[in-house]
Amino acid sequence: MADFSIPLAGMANATSRLNTAAARIARLPAAVQNNTPPDAQDSVSLSDDMVALLQSRNDYEANTKVVKTFDEMTKSLLNILG
Repeated sequence: MADFSIPLAGMANATSRLNTAAARIARLPAAVQNNTPPDAQDSVSLSDDMVALLQSRNDYEANTKVVKTFDEMTKSLLNILG
């Protein structure tokens, strides 16, 4: 049968990167409102984080398509054998 561990790991990786980028973006308004410059480690590059969000979304969609393809292939195989 199909091995779903690869697309599932890809989805988990994309989710983790998406959460990280979203958290960094979410911290930006708080720093601006408090008129405190973000720490060097916490500095937010909005364009980099937006690119990371888009890449995460695309990776998640690609892995979803892999799972759907596995499902369609399995259905087709069962229809041929059945």
